[in-house]
Amino acid sequence: MPNIKSAKKRVLIAEVRNARNKAAKSELKTAIKKFEAAAAEGNRTEADGAYKVAVKKVDQAVAKGIMHKNTAAHRKSAMTLKLNKIG
Repeated sequence: MPNIKSAKKRVLIAEVRNARNKAAKSELKTAIKKFEAAAAEGNRTEADGAYKVAVKKVDQAVAKGIMHKNTAAHRKSAMTLKLNKIG
């Protein structure tokens, strides 16, 4: 446990930010899993909607510094390929 006042504050701030980032990561993973499930079923309309939500969540994660932009580009590219394979 830190003794210095500013260090104590940093610990509290880190906990708050950690919780916020964890929630955002969870939302991101859920959106991607929903898209994956819709794509696996071959349901084009459901996959389209889930794709838009997932791409938006990925972009938001990049903006918040939760995900690296190259990782986001890789994920979006993979999702786009899966979406295009659905007839």
